[in-house]
Amino acid sequence: MLARLAPAIFVLLWSTGWVVAKYAAFFADPLTFLALRYSFAILLFIGFCAVTGARWPRSWSVVGHAIVSGILLHGLYLGAVWWAIGEGVPAAISGIIAGLQPLMTAAVAPFLISENLSRQQRLGLMLGFSGIALAVLPKVLAIDTEFHLLPVVINVLGMGAVTYGTLYQKRHLQTGDIRAIAALQYVGALVVTLPLALMLEEMHVSWNLELVAALAWSVLGLSMGAIALLLYLIRRGQVSRAASLIYLVPPLAAVQAALFFGEALTWPMIIGTIIAVTGVYLTNRKAGNEALPQEQAGKPAVV
Repeated sequence: MLARLAPAIFVLLWSTGWVVAKYAAFFADPLTFLALRYSFAILLFIGFCAVTGARWPRSWSVVGHAIVSGILLHGLYLGAVWWAIGEGVPAAISGIIAGLQPLMTAAVAPFLISENLSRQQRLGLMLGFSGIALAVLPKVLAIDTEFHLLPVVINVLGMGAVTYGTLYQKRHLQTGDIRAIAALQYVGALVVTLPLALMLEEMHVSWNLELVAALAWSVLGLSMGAIALLLYLIRRGQVSRAASLIYLVPPLAAVQAALFFGEALTWPMIIGTIIAVTGVYLTNRKAGNEALPQEQAGKPAVV
């Protein structure tokens, strides 16, 4: 039963990240909250590695690459997304912007790792970026918009960080125990997030049951649960099934934001998301409808 449901559960967990980011902003400064999340995640992953007998890297070079990838994939990416949501970017819009990540990865891959794009993939890129623009720009350009352009730009720059981080990890972390690598990546995330929180925020935290629940879900449900499911899928060779459902993440995030926070689902958002999802699907397919391997397609980072 778990083998059948695991890919769908994984994607559902993944999609809750944007809603949690918006909810947590009511009780703590975004970067401060992330610093707490990473601290607990490091401790839990170290324990997880000890219990499961994970092998730690013996090369300082691998340790360094893992930390740098964590800075990119978690520190800069999540820091940008959570800060943007804390500054008023709707969770639905931020989730739709997340659809840029596999598109951006495919767009820069020919230049960084010499991967050629087919005509179908180039069409997918055009559709994907057009769909994101249709979904996001009306909100950004609206006269009565409740958020400013800068947080949206920072959100998009965060996608650039995770895009480069995906390619960096592919180039430098082809081997090694993924459990130990994940623990070191959260160390890298904390290394960059804590100084940013000290510089940019008042380190405000309102300790209450709601904050503890948000922190517990972020650490156990996302940082630990999603990763554990990913490890399970990798071992069973089912990553491609999860990858095929990744296209549902932006609409799932938008629906959750509408249910929990009353964020409007406009027609441009709905139509743009459908176009973007189609573009991502085409971009991550080879000619002849053969799916790209997951490491080539580029996994969206968990929020």
